[in-house]
Parts: sequence; structure tokens; C-alpha cells
Amino acid sequence: MTTINFKREIADSFDNAIERIIKALGAEGFGILTRIDMHSKIKEKTGKDIVPTVILGACNPNLAYEAYTANSDVASLLPCNAVVREIAPGKVSLELAAPSGMMQILGDANLTRLALEADVLIRRALDKA
Repeated sequence: MTTINFKREIADSFDNAIERIIKALGAEGFGILTRIDMHSKIKEKTGKDIVPTVILGACNPNLAYEAYTANSDVASLLPCNAVVREIAPGKVSLELAAPSGMMQILGDANLTRLALEADVLIRRALDKA
């Protein structure tokens, strides 16, 4: 079975959890390219409420370069998503896309092997957050 993401629950406020994962990803060479406040967009577009949820588009430029030069089709799978979701007051779920799981979609064994390196960095960031 393919792992599509790595998860961890932490006891913290929603805003602090976002800062924690951004800092932890930064320590592993990932920058944040995008931020989608999903709960706000859902409310804006549908009038419906969901729990506070933010999707961060994280990218490690060196790994992205290696993947892109190995197979340019990888661009449709970048950046890696990091989801921060409030599951209860003071309890937050951190969910980071597993690069190797995403690369398996392309059926390129070389890219999947390369993505295993990114998995290590992603897991390390998750553990540090």
C-alpha cells in the first residue's frame, strides 16, 4: 500500500501549529510557495463552514530541480502540500504529502527513488514541528 501522507497530531493553537510546521520545513530546506486558507475559501464560495484548515505549498528547490530534470511531468505534482487542520480546540493535525507516494502516480521508478530522499526530510520536519 502506498503512503500518500504522513500525519501527526499536536497540542497547540491553530496559528502556532502553522508557524511550527513552516519553521520545521524551513530547517529541512523547504520554502512555502503558496498558502490556501481552505476554510475561508469554502465559506466564501459556498457559504458553508468547515474546521480551520490551511494548505501550504512547500518546495525544496534542490529536490524539485532534480525531479524536474529527471522527468518534467513531475511539475504537475509540485509543490508538496502540508495541511494544518484544527481537530479540536488546542489540538491540530499536521499532514504532509509523501513525495514518494505522489511520484508513484507517474510510474517512474527513478523519480520514486529520488522522492524517498524527500520523504526523509518531510518526516523529519513533521517530527520537529
